[in-house]
Amino acid sequence: MKADYRRGSSAFALLPVQPCSSSSQSQLRRCAALRGHPGAGSAGRAAEPGLPEMPLEDGDPVRPRRRQVNAEVSAIPRLRAMGDPSLRGTTAPGGSRIDVMAEGWEPGPALGDGDVTPGGAPQRAWQSEEALMTELLELVQKVVKSSSWWERHGVDISILACSFLLLPAGFLCLRSAQAIPFLAGVLTLGVVHHTLTVKGSHLASHNALTESKTWSKVWAIFFIELCSAFTVEQATYNHVKIHHGYTNIIGLGDSSTWKLPFLNRYVYMFIAPLAVPILTPLVALDLLRKVEWKAALRTLCCMFLGFYCHYWLLLHVSGFQSPWSALLCMLVTRSLLAHPYIHVNIFQHIGLPMFAADRKPKRIHLMSLGVLNLPRNSLLDWSFGHSLISCHVEHHLFPSLSDNMCLKIKPIVSQYLKQKKLPYNEDTYSSRLWLFLQRYEELMVHAPPITELVGIQ
Repeated sequence: MKADYRRGSSAFALLPVQPCSSSSQSQLRRCAALRGHPGAGSAGRAAEPGLPEMPLEDGDPVRPRRRQVNAEVSAIPRLRAMGDPSLRGTTAPGGSRIDVMAEGWEPGPALGDGDVTPGGAPQRAWQSEEALMTELLELVQKVVKSSSWWERHGVDISILACSFLLLPAGFLCLRSAQAIPFLAGVLTLGVVHHTLTVKGSHLASHNALTESKTWSKVWAIFFIELCSAFTVEQATYNHVKIHHGYTNIIGLGDSSTWKLPFLNRYVYMFIAPLAVPILTPLVALDLLRKVEWKAALRTLCCMFLGFYCHYWLLLHVSGFQSPWSALLCMLVTRSLLAHPYIHVNIFQHIGLPMFAADRKPKRIHLMSLGVLNLPRNSLLDWSFGHSLISCHVEHHLFPSLSDNMCLKIKPIVSQYLKQKKLPYNEDTYSSRLWLFLQRYEELMVHAPPITELVGIQ
């Protein structure tokens, strides 16, 4: 793997670091520390000996090297818990205002004593790196400020509202003894469920539905806990603080939570997604041990209310005679789009460059290298949202923007990155599916190689 891009007189090459020799115990200990492997001490900790704790704000300067460093992560992937206890209490990146929508990014960080510039270039080289993000941010700000409330929030709220309005039709269609109306009801309820639980929960976690902090909290509880049967605190912590704060950083935001190395490729890609509606509340119940008792009690009440309302409507509105048939229908509708849900989450990050925590590049390079857009798809755009499908790069650069606004700034972001010779990753769903089926062991079982940006004059 080698990709380079030029800016001015400098070029940066993507170089995957070669794996450590298995005979070197000291190297393996360092590898395990980077990965958070249990053999390195406390499993899942963000800061291990020799690995400096990284702030959530993306203010670290780029640290390209002229040579490759012989370091690698543990060859045994670890299924991390949903969150890192050592990072609790830190300020969540991102917000609902445009001045912080670059996820905690701040211009002009000072160079540290150990920072290295490409080819020994002066500090102005790093100022120009910050200028890239500043320039892009200004371009996006102009678009957002000139947009109406309807464009910023109204379009996505309308999609969620339409989904609610489709619920009665879906439940009533299930009363029919004929196959076509019954299947139409299953399809309707399945699409509505994923629209509320995926699109609604995702927007709510980023405060993208409203600029009011109070209403943002209300919507987060409704979509994440009542509809999705998960806990707000852990969902926000793991998605906003970890995944967005440390995108493609080994042992943190490297999407390893989606890996189940004990499953073969066909079971994982085509059978395991059917268990998502069952596994989600079970994982949520386990995570409740990590939140305050008041929040845990609220989550339990919301989860029970959401499940019971769905079950009651199937019995009393749709006319199911057996509790088991109602539960089976709940499973089918809640897993209708589980396959693309799992696929999208792994396609857009895994297989792209991964970085060590102490050598992560600047934000604009990190997001352009480590995030991928899929083509537009009417069904997935509606139920998952543009920011999870065709505008994922834009979403990671400006996560507090709604789906519609990510779609609106997409031409600006793509043109800017291409103009500056920065990567803008795009691929088709079928191409990524074929890639993961062919290279499943490499991508989903073994630990990824660490990539470095190496300065070339």
